[in-house]
Amino acid sequence: MSPVWLVLIGIASVQLGASVAKSIFDEIGPTTMVWLRLASSVLVLALVVRPRLRGRSHRDWAVVVAFGLSLGLMNWAIYQSFARIPLGVAVTIEFIGPLSLAVLGSRRARDLVWVGLAGVGVALLGLDGADVNWAGVGFALLAGAAWAAYILLSAETGRHWQGVDGLVLASAVAALLLMPFAVGTGGSDLLDPRVLLIGAAVGLLSSVIPYSCELVALRSLRPAVFGILMSLEPAAAALAGIVVLGELLGPVQYAAVACVVLASIGATRSRRPAVPVVD
Repeated sequence: MSPVWLVLIGIASVQLGASVAKSIFDEIGPTTMVWLRLASSVLVLALVVRPRLRGRSHRDWAVVVAFGLSLGLMNWAIYQSFARIPLGVAVTIEFIGPLSLAVLGSRRARDLVWVGLAGVGVALLGLDGADVNWAGVGFALLAGAAWAAYILLSAETGRHWQGVDGLVLASAVAALLLMPFAVGTGGSDLLDPRVLLIGAAVGLLSSVIPYSCELVALRSLRPAVFGILMSLEPAAAALAGIVVLGELLGPVQYAAVACVVLASIGATRSRRPAVPVVD
């Protein structure tokens, strides 16, 4: 299969998983759901990867724990966000984090145009006035900041851990940190086989499948092309919200999504080869 299609399948899988998760927030809260997602993906990845733990330094463990903190915060915050605002809007705001990081990696003044375009997108979302849930916006911004930290720590983890060992362990750290809160809010619902099955499905859709697709695609896909494809995330989230959740956005919100997508594509295309690609 073409690596481009693999990346697109991964993007669709992530947003489908998010929309499935949101569809049962009336039965189980976002904190419990994100924990089920992380726990199920850790179980699958650990069985496949089996990370090597012996002979590790304190620095190795410090890096992977920090990576796990950013991963857990990113996932928890975005679930809290789209529990309050439409999925497409939440992911659009969240995308400001990696976009800002990409532009900060450039020293060219013209790249500020992409920051301005993204800022226009976020400003458009604020035009809804009373319809804006500011807690949802705040959680999306927090998720974006955690996503930027995740990108930086991902590169550092790759220098200390081979293959995907660091990702598996970071996911385990995130799951362990969220477990007390998830169990406290989920309670007896965590004994419901249907809830566990949906949680496992979300883990596969949102973590295992997209990561596997991206891992294979990056073997033959140029980083610049990969970055442009990943810029489609906000549009994919909006589409998943429409198809699965019936979340129809207004014209202004669609314009905001378009601004952020175009800004991300522009920042990716103008990035120097020496700047790490945003994932």
